[in-house]
Amino acid sequence: MDLLIIGGGAAGMMAAGKAAEEGAEVSLIEKMPSLGRKLLITGKGRCNVTNMGAREAFFNNINSNPKFFYSAFDSFNNYDLVSFLEDLGVKTRVERGDRVFPQSDDSMEVLKAFQRYLKKTGVTIKRNIKVLEVIREEGRVKGVKTEEGEVIPSAGVIIATGGASYPATGSTGDGYQMAYKLGHTIIPLRPGLVPLEIKEDWVKELQGLSLKNVSLEAYSGEKLLDSQFGEMLFTHFGVSGPITLSLSNQVIDALEKGRKVTLALNLKPALSLEQLDRRIQRDFEKYSRKQFKNSLKELLPQKLIPVVIALSGLPEEKPVNQINKEERISLAKLLTRINLTVDKSRTLKEAIINRGGVKVKEVNPKTMESKLLKNLYFAGEVLDIDPNTGGYNLQIAFSTGYVAGKAAAENIYSNP
Repeated sequence: MDLLIIGGGAAGMMAAGKAAEEGAEVSLIEKMPSLGRKLLITGKGRCNVTNMGAREAFFNNINSNPKFFYSAFDSFNNYDLVSFLEDLGVKTRVERGDRVFPQSDDSMEVLKAFQRYLKKTGVTIKRNIKVLEVIREEGRVKGVKTEEGEVIPSAGVIIATGGASYPATGSTGDGYQMAYKLGHTIIPLRPGLVPLEIKEDWVKELQGLSLKNVSLEAYSGEKLLDSQFGEMLFTHFGVSGPITLSLSNQVIDALEKGRKVTLALNLKPALSLEQLDRRIQRDFEKYSRKQFKNSLKELLPQKLIPVVIALSGLPEEKPVNQINKEERISLAKLLTRINLTVDKSRTLKEAIINRGGVKVKEVNPKTMESKLLKNLYFAGEVLDIDPNTGGYNLQIAFSTGYVAGKAAAENIYSNP
C-alpha cells in the first residue's frame, strides 16, 4: 500500500481523493461505521463549507498560527473549493457574512459528493477499524497497527483524525496520541467556538429564545475584548449561537487568566439611543392606556418582556402614561446594554472545534509533512490552527487535506 489516511472526515476524504488522483494506491481508514459524521452536523446540518471573504479577511479569522496556513490556502483556496464542489455536482450560494452553503441546505449532499469522488479515484475505504499507532523505522513511516493487532504496511501515513470536540462523531483525540508517541509536541487542548455559561438566573427563563440582528460585546473589566453582530441563542445554562461562539475564545483566554468577563447585549444595535427613545415613545403613545407589561409586544419578543421589565425596575402594572422621561431613557439604555456575567465555558464535548493540537512548527506548511518523521503528514483539526466560526474550519480541513494528499503521493514516487 502506498498511502494510508487515518480519519474519514473532511480533511481525510480530501487527502485520500487527491492522493489517489495523483496516482497513489490509497486506503482510507475510519473507526466509525460511516464517513463524514462531523461534516454532517456542521452549519446546523446545512454544511458551511467555506467563506468567500477576501484573503486578508479570511486570515483575520484565524486566531492561532494563521501564517502556517498561507501556503495551503494558496494551493487550494475558497474559490478552488467552490469549483471543486460544483464539479462534483454540488451547487453553492453565498449568504450573510460571506458564508458558503450548498444550495440544497443539506450537508448529506456534500458528503455524498465526496463519496463519489473517493469511488471515482479508486480509494479503498476501511470502516470500523481503529488505528492505535503509526509504525516507524529508521526515521520514516512503515505503516500502522490497529486495535485488533493487525499491522498494515504503507509507504506513507496521513493523520486526519480531527480534534477532540463532538466525540460522538468519532473525534476523540486519537491523532494527538499517535503524534505524541512519534515525538511531536501537542499544544494543550481547550474548547473553541463553544457556548458560555452565565451566572444570572434569569437566562434560564429565556431558554430556546433566538435573537437576530443583535450585538454582543465581551469585556474584561473595562477592556473590550471583542464585538460581534448577528444571531445568538439562550439556553438553560447561558448563551450560544454564532456570535457567542465567535466571542468564546477570547472570553476563555481572559477567564483562564483569572479575570472577570461580562457580556453586553444590545438588542437594538441599529438604533442610536435617541432613535430608540423615539421608537419607545411611539409605542408608549400607541399603548398609552395600557399597563407597562402590555406595551412592549412590538418592541421585544414575548419571552423577553418579563425579563426586561424585571431588569428595568419599573412596576409591570404601572400605566404607560405615567412613565416619565427619565424612566423611559433608562429603559432605552437597558435595551442597548443588558449585562451577562460569564461563569465558564462549556466543555470540549460541546465545542465546535478544539484549540491546540500538533505544534505547527514541527510540520512543513508547504506539504503538511512532519519535520520529525519522513512520510508522515497531518491534515485538518489535528493541527494547532484555531479559526472563528463561519466556514473557516472546513476550508482549513479541505486545504490541508488537499496539500497533504498531493505532497504525499508525489513524495512516495520520488523517494520510494
